[in-house]
Amino acid sequence: MTNQSPFARTPQLQPTVPRGDALGTYDTYLEAQGVVDRLAKADFDVKQLSIVGNDLKTVERVTGKLTWGRAAAAGAASGAWFGLFAGVVFLIFSPTQNLGFVAAAALIGAGFGMLFGIVTYAINRRRRDFTSTHQVLASNYQILISPELLANAQQALARASADE
Repeated sequence: MTNQSPFARTPQLQPTVPRGDALGTYDTYLEAQGVVDRLAKADFDVKQLSIVGNDLKTVERVTGKLTWGRAAAAGAASGAWFGLFAGVVFLIFSPTQNLGFVAAAALIGAGFGMLFGIVTYAINRRRRDFTSTHQVLASNYQILISPELLANAQQALARASADE
């Protein structure tokens, strides 16, 4: 994703796939990130690197069955957080209020959130009766670098490995 802000600190990048030679291929993002960290500690110019995920897959992990109680509880929890936020904002800008006002705002938010959660579940019932988490994962991750810098990066990695 590019940052279109005129106040951005980083240069504007075009949405293109990076090109170059593979410094290495890793099974997890954390492994690739670790290699980049080691290069950064070895004072290598890491702006020249890109971590590219290959063979992207969408993974949805089912976490349970959605019930009336779960819908109500989830709505109440999110509503309570919103009510707590609103109560704290009112407390900051109106110092005559007390903490009881914040608690009341959280309870009112929980009530409206629970109502909203139940209504949403009633409307969407039978279309999706389960809860899940959604992830985009890659089969492997490559660190790409321009061909003329590949040897320097390999030497910096070898020095960093020897220092550890």
